[in-house]
Amino acid sequence: MFNSKTMFIAGHARLPQGMAAKSVFETLTVTAEVDMKYGVILHADCTLATEQGRAVIADLLRGFSLNDGIGEAVQCLQTYYRGKASKTLIAALKDLDQHYKQIKEEQQSEA
Repeated sequence: MFNSKTMFIAGHARLPQGMAAKSVFETLTVTAEVDMKYGVILHADCTLATEQGRAVIADLLRGFSLNDGIGEAVQCLQTYYRGKASKTLIAALKDLDQHYKQIKEEQQSEA
């Protein structure tokens, strides 16, 4: 549930050849609603082709804090997601993390 203490952030990465989602999208997007105080991913989604794949990614990423870095989330994806898009998901998550860091820097410079 979105409120003024959360932010919707997206990360993108180019899909590899042979992916079902490639016929619809050129890039894979990982989105997250993030609590801006603690950096916790409250809800995540992605543009994988199947609903089940999207649900698995949402479950895997929920609860990780971007304030702690994404190493543990990346390790979780590498362990529990064994699809062709694993490297692309990780790249999109890293892009999302970069956006989060930029937003945090902007907020700190405004304060």
